[in-house]
Amino acid sequence: MRKSVFRSVSNTVAIILLCSVLCPTAARSDTPGRHPGYMHSISDLRAAKWLLERPDAHNVVKDEQQAVREIDACLHDLTEAAWIDGKNAQYNPPTDEGLDHPGRLHKSLELLKKAHSDMDKEEDDPAAQGFQARAIKHVDRAIGYTRRAIGDKFDDSFLRL
Repeated sequence: MRKSVFRSVSNTVAIILLCSVLCPTAARSDTPGRHPGYMHSISDLRAAKWLLERPDAHNVVKDEQQAVREIDACLHDLTEAAWIDGKNAQYNPPTDEGLDHPGRLHKSLELLKKAHSDMDKEEDDPAAQGFQARAIKHVDRAIGYTRRAIGDKFDDSFLRL
């Protein structure tokens, strides 16, 4: 009887140890990895860029072009930061083509703000911190140019070079 109790306890301990080793691994298996905000930001920035690249009224084209240049610079920095973190930044999402001019500018502004929020997370990799800081600066400038294209009243002095 003692042997069967000992064997039962031994088997229970082995099962508990096995579960404690495997459960954390299983829980991590569907985690998207470090800094998933970069991928969300890249997706949002590409969609915002697509919306801003549509030619329109001559009084806002310059601001739209400036916003697109800032988005390109931001995408470059985020792609570098994502590469450092071992992420594939080649995902290109489908976009909604049915937006009119005011709708597409406002949607672009919404996407840029969302991208800023996604990328403004703590970065623990020193190699990626500079890229992240520059990307945030570029997206803020793209937000400014887009707001100016919309006609928002705000202090745009930071946009002047």
